[in-house]
Amino acid sequence: MTGKDRRFPLPLSSVVEKPAKSARSQTVASMKVATPQTATKNAAQNVAQQAVRPRPVEPAAERPRAAAAPVAARAEPMVSGTVRAAMVARVAKQGVKDAKVLAALEAVPRHLFVEPALASQAYIDASLPIGHHQTISQPYIVARMIEVMRANSNGGALNKVLEIGTGCGYQAAVLSLVAKEVYSIERIKPLHELAKSNLRPLRIANIRLQYGDGMLGLAQAAPFDGIILAAAGLEVPQALLEQLAIGGRLVAPVGARHQVLQLIERVGKFEWTNTTLEDCHFVPLRPGVV
Repeated sequence: MTGKDRRFPLPLSSVVEKPAKSARSQTVASMKVATPQTATKNAAQNVAQQAVRPRPVEPAAERPRAAAAPVAARAEPMVSGTVRAAMVARVAKQGVKDAKVLAALEAVPRHLFVEPALASQAYIDASLPIGHHQTISQPYIVARMIEVMRANSNGGALNKVLEIGTGCGYQAAVLSLVAKEVYSIERIKPLHELAKSNLRPLRIANIRLQYGDGMLGLAQAAPFDGIILAAAGLEVPQALLEQLAIGGRLVAPVGARHQVLQLIERVGKFEWTNTTLEDCHFVPLRPGVV
């Protein structure tokens, strides 16, 4: 895929100092229904699997001056290219066929968007907690939503895309490889700052992060060829429907306890079509800012 090096000038080898140890292969059954988000379960399993060994402290008199202010190296287990390729293969097995989307999924280092304690789970097909009762979506649902958005009447071209719910910035990074411009809104200020911190080392030039109420969209940058919601409301806000370009596609989870993924296409100035795709599970869509 062209342009990959330009958007991600830091190869994975420059982040990881040594090859990852072999991990148990994880088999995900082929399915058409999105796997429910499992942030709580995954976090509990991870705590049980990872025990932090205390580091012996040297007496102050014997401690070398140069070691007085070291930055602890971030542990990055399971981050080899092979592991990431295996994740993409599982997503493809679940039904995602768009080669450009799969290539983008493989290019983005997902472990850089989760807490270091959860890095060993970064490439399993599950959501993970990112704080503030929010999650990073599972790789399958990220790929599935982007694939659906790209299957437009314009041959998959996406000049301008809007994401509602930046979170940790992972989905925005994937979107940046399939769209010319990506606008992403986050209503939780600490997560907005987290996304900026996560994306900064990757030097992605075509992402515009906004702190604000995602339910209002971003009228000043509209219309958008595609809109993706990373949170579920009882219905899609009218403001977002009106900011969708004619011929554009909006993909969003809709519902309360039972949620479904919906595709909304704008076919005229005052006309939209609605298609239900599959079951899913997302955090709730909320108004305002925090």
